Amino acid sequence: MVQLLSVNVGLPRDVEWQGKTVNTAIWKTPVTGPRMVRRLNIDGDGQADRAGHGGENRAVYVYQMESYRYWEKHLDRSDFVYGQFGENFTVDGLEDATVCIGDRYRIGGALFEVTQPRVTCYRLGIRMGVPEMAALLVSHDRPGFYLRVLEEGNVQAGDEIEFVAPGEGKMSVAEINALLYKPGHPRDRLQRALKIPALSHGWRNSFQALLDQSSKSETSTGNAGLTGSAHVELAWQGFRPFKVSRKSRESEGVTSLEIEPTDGMPLSDFRPGQFLVLGFQPNSVPLLLRSYSLSGASNGRSYRVSIKRETLGAASVYANDELRVGSMVQASAPRGSFTLAPGAAPVVFLSAGIGLTPVLAMLHALATERSKREIWWLYGARNRREHPFSNEVRDLLGVLPRTRSLVWHSRPDADEKEGIDYDKHSRLDLAAIKSLGLPLDGEFYLCGPSSFMNELAAGIAGLGVDRSRIHTEMFGSASSITPGIAASAGRPPHQPEGLAGTGAMISFARSGLRVPWNPKFNNLLEFAEACDLPARWSCRTGVCHTCETGLISGAVSYCPEPIDAPASENLLLCCSQPRGELVIDM
Repeated sequence: MVQLLSVNVGLPRDVEWQGKTVNTAIWKTPVTGPRMVRRLNIDGDGQADRAGHGGENRAVYVYQMESYRYWEKHLDRSDFVYGQFGENFTVDGLEDATVCIGDRYRIGGALFEVTQPRVTCYRLGIRMGVPEMAALLVSHDRPGFYLRVLEEGNVQAGDEIEFVAPGEGKMSVAEINALLYKPGHPRDRLQRALKIPALSHGWRNSFQALLDQSSKSETSTGNAGLTGSAHVELAWQGFRPFKVSRKSRESEGVTSLEIEPTDGMPLSDFRPGQFLVLGFQPNSVPLLLRSYSLSGASNGRSYRVSIKRETLGAASVYANDELRVGSMVQASAPRGSFTLAPGAAPVVFLSAGIGLTPVLAMLHALATERSKREIWWLYGARNRREHPFSNEVRDLLGVLPRTRSLVWHSRPDADEKEGIDYDKHSRLDLAAIKSLGLPLDGEFYLCGPSSFMNELAAGIAGLGVDRSRIHTEMFGSASSITPGIAASAGRPPHQPEGLAGTGAMISFARSGLRVPWNPKFNNLLEFAEACDLPARWSCRTGVCHTCETGLISGAVSYCPEPIDAPASENLLLCCSQPRGELVIDM
């Protein structure tokens, strides 16, 4: 008889871990007597991280006694108690290899439907005292699964679990879990999974991303189902020598550099919106590495980047004030997923300040093909002196048949004229665009200061634009993802505390930090955290790819090996160690 052995609940609480405070509800305790199961939860239960747990499709988590016995043997443990894996229902039966997505079960007075495997994060490792537990559940095909509550009702330990109806598609929990996390991702199985109506929305999006990845390019690598975007193989690895062939002043404080490869070989086309990393070598100064968006058209001969001079920015000051035509620089291959989407949908460009550079490259591409798409150019600057490329943008828009352009100056000079030098005297913000009648079915591209993008992205979504059509680009490091960690005052990136390392030099291109590796750290994620860099992670064991980051140059080794490899030009911070000097895109 398939039976409910224990009902386990627990509320979020704070625990100490590696010098940090973690809020987690991974500790679940058995309860006696009946408990009401509701659409979103069991009475007395809670979740600390609603991004990864809880909600309609993850109301109840199930783990099996057969897996308990398996892990007791595998880990040589005999101290397990009900709720050990953070599950709400401990059951006898219902193994991951036989239960299918969409299967329905009646337990006590409630009716349930299987929706997805568990998405396991680092907090299970804390609970188990086994840091790699998240990876073990995936690699051993024992994730457990979530239930949707179709009919609310009371349940209690000892209830029989009655099989009510099979799910469409007949794909088991273990099969679905492996399809996302393990290498392979066969198209026929992805298509089959997408036809299962009970599969949760998040997993459906992941499988669709993997299917799109396999359709678009045979050269794409990595796991788009986990990262959200496919990566195409780079034109070259590491850095390549270039010389400055032209230097142009675009506005007060903005200079463009055109660079050509010294070997004279043609350059492959880049995707409009991509960026590259430049290496500058001033006299008597360590190598300066910075990321810059490509701002011109793809022509096969040269690349153009446009650099805003920042008073305290060593690289921008050098590029603006000292670099000369003929000077040598090092350049990575173009990379990045903030790129112009093909199709016929309207295009809306929203940029401010130097944030216009990647969308200017997109505008060049549209003008080159004489696109018939509806195009909106919305740009904000302080004044005419700080407004680069105004004539270039006007010329590009002039060759396109369906365009609308509006420019905002927040602090126009006294001699500027509204309607000639600019269109609106204000900031470009949500209030400024609400009444414009923007095409809500368009693709929106946002680039500028982080506050500008955050406000506009949220506001545009509020107007009814699907979030998948809102694309943003960050010039600096992306915001951190540290689930469950209590917020703390941020610090500028710095050398790790204590004695400096003596290993290979690790350069963080977006942050401008160069630090020698110290082998006291287990991996590059711990190293980045010690530098107070804004890291992004969840599982910390090579499963979820949240920490996947661009590897500009160098090579790493992995311990443990990730479940599925990252894209060829990336690395997983959480389980990698340097094999020499590295340049990392963070």
